[in-house]
Amino acid sequence: MRRRVRTGVVFVLLVVLVGGAGYVGWVLVQRSEPVSLPEPTGSFQVGRRTYEWTDTPRRDPFVDGPRRLAVWVWYPVAKETTGRRVQYAPGEWSGLHLKAPISVFQGPFDTLQDRALDRVAVAPGRFPVVVLMPGMGLSAPMYAALAEDLASHGYLVAGVTPTYSANLTVLGGQTVESKPDANPPNLGDSTEGARQVGDHLVGTWAADARFAAGMVAKELPNSVESTVGASYVGHSFGGAASLEACRLDARCAAAVDLDGIQFGDVVTKGVKAPIMLLGADDSCITSVCGPDAKNDHDRDRALSLLKASTGASWCATVPGTRHFNFTDYGAYYLAYPLRRFLPLGSVGPRHALTVTNGYVNAFLSHAIHKTAAPGAPVCKS
Repeated sequence: MRRRVRTGVVFVLLVVLVGGAGYVGWVLVQRSEPVSLPEPTGSFQVGRRTYEWTDTPRRDPFVDGPRRLAVWVWYPVAKETTGRRVQYAPGEWSGLHLKAPISVFQGPFDTLQDRALDRVAVAPGRFPVVVLMPGMGLSAPMYAALAEDLASHGYLVAGVTPTYSANLTVLGGQTVESKPDANPPNLGDSTEGARQVGDHLVGTWAADARFAAGMVAKELPNSVESTVGASYVGHSFGGAASLEACRLDARCAAAVDLDGIQFGDVVTKGVKAPIMLLGADDSCITSVCGPDAKNDHDRDRALSLLKASTGASWCATVPGTRHFNFTDYGAYYLAYPLRRFLPLGSVGPRHALTVTNGYVNAFLSHAIHKTAAPGAPVCKS
C-alpha cells in the first residue's frame, strides 16, 4: 500500500512538473508575438519627443538641487508624414518592465509596437496643451495609449514622470529610483496620517504639472494654442495632482481624475474649471461608490470637492474595471496568473482603454472647443 501511495505521489508530481513546464513554454512562445498599442481614433498621426527639463528656481524637496523632470511629449502630425516608429520604452526606460521571475508572464517591450513617429514635425496649426500625470510609482510612458489618442485629436500632450515618486525614471541616461518620502506607502489608507502625507505631496506634483505646461509653450511656441489654458489629466495620485494643478492655474481649461483619491486644498476649495471624474468598479472617487467598492472612505472627499467646485462636473464609473485598466497594462501581453494578481477588472483590457479614451476626448472637446456635452452624467454632490 505504501509503495502504491509513493508511486501515486511521484506520478502526480511528474504530471504537475511536465504540465507546468509545458505551460511556461507556451507562455514563452505567446509573449514573443508582437502586440500593438490601440489605434488612435483622431484624424492626426502622432509624433513623440522626449525631454529633460529643470525647474531652476524650484528646489527639489527630496534632494539638494533644483527640480529635474523627464517629460515625454506626444503631438499631432500631418497624415502624409512618414518616419521611424518610436520604441515604446527605449534604453533604460525598459526597466519599467516587471522584474524576474514574474516577468516571464509579461510580454517584452521590444515586441510592443508603438504607433508614434520619432521626432517628426508637428502638424501645421496651433493645439491646446494637455498635461498627463501618472499614478504613484508609475511613469508617464505607461500611458502612451491615452496620450497618443489625445494627440491624434489635436492636443499637445506632456507626460510628466514625477522624479523620486516613480519607481523608475531616466535622467541623463541614468535610472533614478523612488525615495520613501516621495513614494509613501498606503496613501489610500483612511488614516489621518496618510491623508496629511498625500495632501502635502500633491503640491509637489501639481507644481510639476504646471511647470511642464509652461515648458511646452516655450519648447513649441508656434504650435501652442495660446488663447486656451492648459488642461490636466491624471490617473490615481496623478488625478489628484491634476485637480490641484487646475485649482492653482487661473487659466486652467479642464481637469480629469482617472480613479484617483482626491488630495490637497482642492478637496475643500474646489475647481472653477470643468472637471471629469472617472472611477473603477471598486472605487468611490466619483462620490458614488462602484458596485465592488469595499468601503466608502473616499466618498466624503469627492463630495467635498464637488460641493466646493463652481465649474461643471461629470462623473462616471467604467464598468468591469479596476485601477490598472486606466494604464497601458491593458495593451501588454499578460499571461495567467499574472493578470489575475494585477488590479485589472473583468472587462476586456483594450475595451477599457477605448471607453476611457472616449470619455476623456469627449469631455476635453466640450470643455475646450464647446462641442456637445459628454455622455457621462453630471456629478451628484
